[in-house]
Order: sequence, then structure tokens, then C-alpha cells
Amino acid sequence: MDFVKVLDSIDSLVWGPPLLILLVGTGIFLTVRLNLLQVLRLPLALKLIFTAKNEGKGDVNSFGALCTALAATVGTGNIVGVATAVSAGGPGAIFWMWMAAFFGMATKYAEGLLAVKFRGFDANGQVAGGPMHYIEQGMGVKYRPLAVMFAACGVLVAFFGIGTFPQVNAIVESVRLTTGTPVWVTAAVITTLVALITLGGLKSIANVSSKIIPFMAIFYIVICAGVLIVFADKLPGAIALILENAFTGTAATGGFLGATVMMAIRNGIARGVFSNESGLGSAPIAAAAAKTKWPAEQGLISMTGTFIDTIIICTMTGLTLVVTDAWSTEFKGAALTQVAFASAFPEFGPLVLTVGLSLFAFTTILGWNYYGERCCEYLFGVKSIKPYRCIFIALVAAGAFLKLEAIWLIADIVNGLMAIPNLIALLALSGVVVKETQLYLTHVKEQEQANSQGDSSRKAS
Repeated sequence: MDFVKVLDSIDSLVWGPPLLILLVGTGIFLTVRLNLLQVLRLPLALKLIFTAKNEGKGDVNSFGALCTALAATVGTGNIVGVATAVSAGGPGAIFWMWMAAFFGMATKYAEGLLAVKFRGFDANGQVAGGPMHYIEQGMGVKYRPLAVMFAACGVLVAFFGIGTFPQVNAIVESVRLTTGTPVWVTAAVITTLVALITLGGLKSIANVSSKIIPFMAIFYIVICAGVLIVFADKLPGAIALILENAFTGTAATGGFLGATVMMAIRNGIARGVFSNESGLGSAPIAAAAAKTKWPAEQGLISMTGTFIDTIIICTMTGLTLVVTDAWSTEFKGAALTQVAFASAFPEFGPLVLTVGLSLFAFTTILGWNYYGERCCEYLFGVKSIKPYRCIFIALVAAGAFLKLEAIWLIADIVNGLMAIPNLIALLALSGVVVKETQLYLTHVKEQEQANSQGDSSRKAS
């Protein structure tokens, strides 16, 4: 039997209705329990990115932790992943990506909060946190098998999923299409850079991410905005098409073969999760390392990662694909997004996309190196860190030579398996999340009152 067909069958089983319901259902459940926190507290969350006091034990500041998490999430999912979702599910997949992100913000908040609440330190003195720790400490030692399942899946995702193959493949293919550079040359450069940075550990990764992430996000948003301005007259129709196709499916047109509503839902949610990782349990591993004494504070900062990643960046990519009609062509992956950019900027569009894609994918490799390392340390102790890094670097080198279909299917499968134990823990520990949220919001209210009284006293004097 064809290997790709076998993987596709497994992928359909893993990403069937039960997991989609669990993912979105957890987000809806937390949204209700937290009283629409992702809407009402979003301004505070965005403000905290730059004003968090970084008081407390940790390895990096809150901004560094967010950038490390964004490094892992803002990657090929934002460019290739969106293109893959739209080429398989039609424009309607973008709407379901939005829905996954909206409820995913509540999920990401809970993950970040619990990561700080139940973090510890390893034998090297580094912060050890994430779902494997809040499962074991929050739910109890008898649930350790769930924690082990998560950590094992985390290593697999780092090795064979988001962490290596899709990122490297996207970079080498985009560079080859744009500049004609041989695959092995690009692969060698990527592998060397990854080795130099990741061998320095979290602080090295956070330092690089804090410099690259803000620049590349703004750079990509500006370029996409340029495409939307060129095709401004088609923007209202594109939005209408996204909303209509989300509930009616998409008829065959051009090189597009058509898609059902279920295909739109499945691809939109799966690619949305691949991009922002809400519910996957990866981001809390970075959040745990933040210098903060308030779990809910880092939860709010973590929540902005999903907002930035999907609501802003993925939306820009999706609208670009629809307004340029690139989605209806026969192209796939990075080539599809290149077609869209070339429609607006024939001379430099593909080159700009290649630069953006390469930066996005490269930082994702860095972030996932750290996630996999923490999972490996949980399973085998600090002695496993160096062997893990060597294997990871070797897989980065090998990732350039695998077929696109197999890469995305492997990534989807291990992502789904990783999400299951984390989502179970989020539901079980939702009471802790609510309690910590109330404590922090009371603290914020008291601070605001104290500042208000202080201002009044100064004015009176």
C-alpha cells in the first residue's frame, strides 16, 4: 500500500470529529468559565507584553518567553499551512481557522497560567514546566502516564512534526523556486545556524527570537497589506466568499477541485492549531520559564500569541490568497502563496515571500528545539539533553529531502496525539485556572485603585 495513503488514513482517524470537538469544546468551555476573558482582557494582555515587571523566578523575561513561543508558532503554518488549508478546504477554511483561534485564545491563556503555577527546576537549575508537569503535579502522580504520553509526543513533534521537516522543507523549496539555489546548499546553511544557536540553550534561543520575531512579523504584515491595497476592490468580495463557503462548501473553479463544509472545518481547525498551537501544549513549556510571580499574568501574555499568530498574520495570508484568486489555481504549499505575491508584485514578490518564510520557519525550528528538549529532560533527565540536540540537528539536515505530502501528514498525526493529554489536563484543572484568574484580577483592580488614589493625592497637593 502507498505510504502516503497509509499516513492519510491515520491522519483522518486522529483528526476525526472527536479530537476537533475536544479542541474547540475545551476552548468554548474555558471561554464560558473565564467570562470571555480573551475579549474583555485582551487590551490588558497586549499592554503586559511591554509592561510586565518580570518579578519572580525564571530563566527569561516575559517578553523573551512570548517571543520563544511565537518563534515556534509563527512559522510555515502562517504561510504554507494557510495555503494548504485553503487549497484543500476552500476559502471557508479561513473562517474555521478564525473560530479555532478565538476559542484557542482561552485555551492558550489556561496553558500559560498552569505552566507557571506548577513549574519546577531540573538538575541543572533550569526551569522545568509545561503540560507534563501540570498533569503530574496538578492532577496527581497517578496521572503520570498521561504526562509521559505528552512528553513522548512532544519529542516526536519536535523530531518529526512541526519542529523540523515542514520548516526545513518550506525553506529549501521556497529558496529553490526563487533563486535556484540547490537544496543541499540551503540545507547545509540552515543546519549550521541551528546548531550554533540551539547548543546555547534557552537564553540563546530567546535572545535571537526577541530580535527576529518583532521585525519579521511587522515585515510580513506590511507586505501582505501591500497586496491587499493593490487588490483593494476585491477585498469585500473575498470576505463574503470566506463567510459563504464556510457554511456551504466550495464549488470547483479553475484548478480547484471543490470542497465540502466538513473539509473546510477540518482543514481550517487543523491548520489553525498547527499555526498557533493552542491546545497542543507546546507554548506553556516556554511560558513556564518567564520571570513572573503571577501565573495569570503570563497566561494573558501567552494568549496574545494566538491573537498575533492567527487573528492577524494568518488572516493576512488568507486574504492575500483569496483576493488574488491564487487559491483556485493548481499550485500548493509555498508555491501557492508565491503565486499570490507575484500577482501584486511580479518583480520582487516571490523574493520577499522567500525571506519572510525563511525567517518564520527558522525561528520555529529554534523554538521547537527547546520544547523537545524539555520533554526529553522530563522523560530521561538532564543527561539526555546533549544527545537530543545532536539528533535534532541531524533531522534538520535530513528534513530537506522528504516529500511535502508525507511531511504534513506526519506533522498532523503527532500534533493530534500530543494535544489529547494536554486537553484532558486543561479540563481537569479548569477550577485552578478560574481561581488564579480571580486572584490576579483582584490584584490588578487594587493596583488601579492605588494608582488612582496616588494621582488624586498628587493633584490635591
